[in-house]
Amino acid sequence: MGSDKGILTGKKILLGVTGGIAVYKAVELVRLFKGLGAAVRVVMTENACQFVTPLTFQAISGEKVLTDLFDPASELAIGHIELARWADVLVVAPATANTIAKIAHGIADDYLTTVVVAATCKVLVCPAMNTKMYQNPVTQNNLELLKGYGYCVIGPGKGELACGDKGPGRLEDLEIIAEHVISALTQKSLEGKRVLVTAGPTWEAFDPVRFFTNPSSGKMGYAMAKIAWRRGADVTLVSGPTWLDAPHGVKCKKVKSAEEMCDAVVAEYGDTDIVVMAAAVSDYRPKHFTPSKIKKGEDDVVLEMIRNPDILKKLGSAKVHQILVGFAAETDELIENAREKLVSKNLDMIVANDVSAPQAGFRCDTNIVKILYKSGEIEELPCMSKEDLASEIWDRIENL
Repeated sequence: MGSDKGILTGKKILLGVTGGIAVYKAVELVRLFKGLGAAVRVVMTENACQFVTPLTFQAISGEKVLTDLFDPASELAIGHIELARWADVLVVAPATANTIAKIAHGIADDYLTTVVVAATCKVLVCPAMNTKMYQNPVTQNNLELLKGYGYCVIGPGKGELACGDKGPGRLEDLEIIAEHVISALTQKSLEGKRVLVTAGPTWEAFDPVRFFTNPSSGKMGYAMAKIAWRRGADVTLVSGPTWLDAPHGVKCKKVKSAEEMCDAVVAEYGDTDIVVMAAAVSDYRPKHFTPSKIKKGEDDVVLEMIRNPDILKKLGSAKVHQILVGFAAETDELIENAREKLVSKNLDMIVANDVSAPQAGFRCDTNIVKILYKSGEIEELPCMSKEDLASEIWDRIENL
């Protein structure tokens, strides 16, 4: 999550740690939250202290670890009620079956469960236990009770457990937990909206082992999808071939060619509120596909190219209620080319960048763009990371 460095600056996270073997992972979770800029306090149950000492969490968090509800020093410094008020979000990780049962039924008999009952912030519960314990109908019912009360249940993950069993029960991946924390602390300005984002290049094959493409990494489109999910949207990402993992919570449809991307986008378009076309779609494809590899010979090979479907123009002509945002990657006459695309394809907004400029364009972690609006206004944004830029772009889409 290197691109999110500092995203939780000024935020206060209270981490509740309960007595399971996954406690050691919670130490790394504190480090991860701190790396994202958050202030972190830790509350441990008595059983959690059997696995990892409070001193370990204190060293990583830089704060006194709270374990004893009746410790006068702790209550004097920051009482359990004040601690519940302090937190912007409360994360219980790992959450054992026992603690889940207590929370579900309002039992407050130690520092952690008392703070949870007193908390008014968002509470995230991350189950971690043996598969049979997790699948027990009592545990399942308790988790459903928590969801019904508005708690967010994250995971568990699946795999081999410490006891040797295989199945659900592992503590969810730490980066996924962190992603949910970021989402919990993000204003849900796109809640109820259906968003479609395209990303990456397309591959236009002329034999089974060769194709035409471009250097797009997909990073800009993936960032747009991630930020939309954090803001509460129902997000579908249609992606050409990339090495990137799909953002958590986003429905991802993988395609290869421009024709496949066109079909996938058109199928989603009618029910979509906002479309962001960040993919670098190939304008042309080979007219003929050779089913066998073209062998090297003495003569040159001439390939005839034909036009690919213009996906953006197709969407613009069919637009009813959708907000349609395009991207323009140019090497010269940036404003003129972007404005022509904005008008001819009936876009509401277009994000233009000079891909030949340093720190911008394909395969960079940063970008420098100009945003053109239907009103004729042009807004220039400074160089920033693609995820920061995605947030800025979404701010402007929401203003539309």
